[in-house]
Amino acid sequence: MNDYQYHYGLKVRCYPSDKQKQIIEHNLNGSRFAYNEMVAIDRELYNLRKCKLYIKQVQNRIDYLIERKESTKYLFGLRSWLNEFNVGTDVTSMAIRNYKAAWNMFIKVHTTGIPKFHKKQHSGSFQLPNRYSSKITTPSLFNGNIKFIDNKHMNVSLIGHIRVSGSHKRIMVEHSNIRIGTLTVSKDAIGDYYISLQLASDSPFVQTGKSTGDSIGIDLNTENFLTTSNGDVVENPRYYRKNKKRLAKQQRILSRRHLRAKKEHRRLLDSKNYQKQRIIVAKLHNKVCNRRTNFLHETSTALIKNHDLVVAEELRSKNLLKNHALAMSISDVGWGTFLQMLEYKAEMYGKAFIKVDPKYTTQTCSNCGYVMRGEEKLTISDRTWSCPNCNQYHTRDHNAAQNILAKAM
Repeated sequence: MNDYQYHYGLKVRCYPSDKQKQIIEHNLNGSRFAYNEMVAIDRELYNLRKCKLYIKQVQNRIDYLIERKESTKYLFGLRSWLNEFNVGTDVTSMAIRNYKAAWNMFIKVHTTGIPKFHKKQHSGSFQLPNRYSSKITTPSLFNGNIKFIDNKHMNVSLIGHIRVSGSHKRIMVEHSNIRIGTLTVSKDAIGDYYISLQLASDSPFVQTGKSTGDSIGIDLNTENFLTTSNGDVVENPRYYRKNKKRLAKQQRILSRRHLRAKKEHRRLLDSKNYQKQRIIVAKLHNKVCNRRTNFLHETSTALIKNHDLVVAEELRSKNLLKNHALAMSISDVGWGTFLQMLEYKAEMYGKAFIKVDPKYTTQTCSNCGYVMRGEEKLTISDRTWSCPNCNQYHTRDHNAAQNILAKAM
C-alpha cells in the first residue's frame, strides 16, 4: 500500500444475514479478547519485573509470557472457544497489531494514555487484511481476497457474499489500478453494520479543481460557525442544543428502566424495555452526529473547491474544553473535525491549507495594525468596535478573519 501515491478511505453500509451476523459477533468478541489478552500479559510482566531478586519460578513465568505474547498459537491453544466459533487468525493478528500500534502512539504522543482493556459494548469492530494471489499482476477491486462482485455485493473473507450500499459506485469506474488494503467491519450501538476500506492508487481519486486564484481566511467562533475574510457568515446549526431537551427526556426514561431492572435483579440484556429505549437514545445521538458530520463535509468541501488558499486559526480544542462555560458549545460545533477535513481535502484537491497562530488576531485593527491593549482590550461581548487610531469600524469576527489571512500571506 505504501508504494502507491494516493490513498483514500471508503465506508459503506452492509446488510448481513442472520448467520453472517453471528459470524461478525463472534469475530468482534475474538478481536476484543485478543487485544485484552495482550493488555493482561503486559500488566503481569510489569508486576513480575518489579521483583529485583532472581527467582527461578518468576523468571520462568516471564519467559513463558514473552513467548506467549509473540505467538498466536498459544491464544487458540488456551482458549478453545476461539476455534469453536471459527474466529479468524487474521482477526486476532490484526488486534495484536493494533495493540502494538497503540503503544507506539503512546510513546510518540504521550497524551492518549497506555492501552487499556476494551469493555464489551453494543458497538465494536474488527479488521481483516486483504490478500492478492501472486499470479495477479494488477491488483484491483475485483480480484483480491476481499473484492466487489458488482455494485451491490462484496465478497469478504470469513463472512462471504454480503450486500452493500454507499458511495463506492463512483470509484468503481477506475477499478483497474485501485488496491484494497485493510478492511474494517463495524457495528454501531443501533445495530447497523458498516464496512470501511483502505484504498490506494497511482491515479487521484478525485479530479483536482481549476485554479481560482482566490485566498480566504476564516475565523471560527461560537456566535456563528465561521466568518470569512470576505465578510460571509456561516451560521452555527447547533444540532445538539436543538435536540437537547428531547434527548434528556429519553435518557431519563432509560435511567428509570435501568433502575427498575436493577431492582428486580434482571440483566439489562434480558430487559426488553430497556433495550428498546437504549436504541431510541442511540438513534437520537446518531442523528445529531450524522447531521453535524454532513454539515462539516459540505462546508469544508465548498471552501476548498472555491479557493486556492484557505487559512484558519490553529485551535487547541482540548484546552478550550476546560472552560465549563463554553465546553458544550465547542463540542457541539466540531471545530477539530472541521480543521482535519480542511487539511486532508486540501491535499486531495491540490489546494493549500495553512493554520496560523490566532494571537492578537481579534485585538488588532486590520486597517492600520493598531493593537488593543489594557483598558481598550476587547471582551467576548464586544462584537463590533472602532479603532481608536484610524477610526475604522470593525465587525469583530470579520476583522479577525482578515488578520488571519494577512498572517498567512
